Amino acid sequence: MIDPLRAAREDLDSVVELTRRLVRIPSRGGLDPYEPVLACMSAWLGQRGLDCRQLAGPGGGTVALTCEVPGARPGPRVVLDACLDTAPFGDEAAWTYPPASGQITGGWLHGRGSSDSKAGAVIFAHLAARRGGWAGSVVLLFDVDEHTGGFGGAKAYFEHAGPADAVMIGYPGHVITGGRGVLRARVHVHAVAGHSGSARTGAGAIAKTAHLIQHLHQTPLPGPPGPGFPLPAKLTVTAISGGQGYSMVPDLCTVNVDIRLTPALEAGAAAALLHTAAADTDEAWPGTPPTGMDITTRWPPYALPDGSPLRDALLQGAARAGLAPVAKIAGPSNIGNYLAGLDIPATAGFGVDHQGLHGTDERIRLDSIPPIQAAYHYALLTLLHSS
Repeated sequence: MIDPLRAAREDLDSVVELTRRLVRIPSRGGLDPYEPVLACMSAWLGQRGLDCRQLAGPGGGTVALTCEVPGARPGPRVVLDACLDTAPFGDEAAWTYPPASGQITGGWLHGRGSSDSKAGAVIFAHLAARRGGWAGSVVLLFDVDEHTGGFGGAKAYFEHAGPADAVMIGYPGHVITGGRGVLRARVHVHAVAGHSGSARTGAGAIAKTAHLIQHLHQTPLPGPPGPGFPLPAKLTVTAISGGQGYSMVPDLCTVNVDIRLTPALEAGAAAALLHTAAADTDEAWPGTPPTGMDITTRWPPYALPDGSPLRDALLQGAARAGLAPVAKIAGPSNIGNYLAGLDIPATAGFGVDHQGLHGTDERIRLDSIPPIQAAYHYALLTLLHSS
């Protein structure tokens, strides 16, 4: 069996070339067509005898590319997940090189999506092409509905493809072995409309909403965090809409509330907190209709414990590749939280050195690619009991 570090060094030129080709194909979430970037990856895999299929979302549009590579013997199914859509470019004039240039200079490859996460997808594709003699199967899942916030590719696969034993997500950065969950709600605050100049008109929905927001921000959140989950819960009002012009006092104002969940504040308790704040506000504003609420997102917090086979396999693989990462619990939620709700263990980050993620001059350091690829390769051999 070939040594993973040696294999990664042999693959480096190919990894860099395919990453450049993908970066040169704009695939901004919700802005660009995805067929060109999917066709590029599909063609590369097809040339190596790996058959792919596209997955459709509820609206019929393509949301992912997937490819399953069976091993020599029955065994677990491990999914390697990375997104091929990207963040927007932002101010293109501010970039040193155009966002879709794929320019290489000073050991860095520049371009939007180079780190998040076209390099990760390419590394995973090269691992699958190696066909490691493993027991079980490796599934490539390349999402093109990630940066929209829809996560349509992951949902299309995991809700219909059958069981998965582990998922490694190729986001850049640390080895992420957990994350705060999230509960998001649209809160509809009702009052009584009227003319702003009338003596009989009350303060209206905007003033009532301000009361609610102050109440939410003054409500203590359960905690404190513990050693197994070091981050606290957090509540943020992220959007307010209501009213128009100057002469009408509005009767409706809608507020978006984002609550980051922990084991000390899970979804049910967070929803109850919102309902209590809304009821208290309604009581303080007699004569106004009751506040309504729509829960739009509900993902649990999760953390892979010490001794988790997936956690240990990736950390030990990284160590064998000469790296020394530390497992971290992420503040933002990620696909790992969604998978936790399906009882599928996942790591949600470990990738090449990078700068400018989602910002100007996104780029990756090329000499950081081989050890990352080798770390994942070692982890796969461990998880799939390769001989």
